[in-house]
Amino acid sequence: MNSDSPEMNVNISGSEATEQAVPGNVTMDTNNLSHPDNGATAETGSKDSETLVQESQQIESLKSQVEQSNNQYMRIVADFDNYRKRTAKEKEDLDVQVKRNTITELLPVVDNFERARAHIKPQNDGELAIHKSYQSVYKQLVDCLKRLGVSPMRPDGQPFDPSLHEAVMREPTDEHPEGTVLEELVRGYFLGDRVLRHAMVKVAAPKEDTPDSSYDQSSPADS
Repeated sequence: MNSDSPEMNVNISGSEATEQAVPGNVTMDTNNLSHPDNGATAETGSKDSETLVQESQQIESLKSQVEQSNNQYMRIVADFDNYRKRTAKEKEDLDVQVKRNTITELLPVVDNFERARAHIKPQNDGELAIHKSYQSVYKQLVDCLKRLGVSPMRPDGQPFDPSLHEAVMREPTDEHPEGTVLEELVRGYFLGDRVLRHAMVKVAAPKEDTPDSSYDQSSPADS
């Protein structure tokens, strides 16, 4: 009996020793498993860096697109503004041209009224009544032209200006400098600040020297 006890104790002790060794082995395996986790973290960090680079490139690309769109928009605005100004100017020029053509057709009527006023001299009450009647029509027409911006030229005594006047006659004289407008034969008109019709005028010319009368009379006698 006594000899058996020690053997049982030895077996138990061996078993305990074996059981105590197992946890040690398990601990060593757990430490070895930590190395794969470090690799996964590094890989994740690399992916985050690539994502940031891609997002930065996308932002730069979007900025470039926005800048191009803004430049295109500014060019469109500038082109439209130029088109608007050009259209307004063309419309204004067309309105002025239509007005010029219409008024130009009426000017001969005004000329006839003025000739009648200058040449017709009423001799009795009946003629005077007729004269006043058509002169009232003339005055009404002139007032309409004034409201449209028409004004007559007053070239008498002014230097001849080819941009305003048309010389149809020249009169030799020593009373006025050469090129002075002596008389307005057909009235000229402005439409605003533009010439509507040039004035037809008579212009002063140098007076020609007359031949020496004494020379003319002595010539036959000498012959």
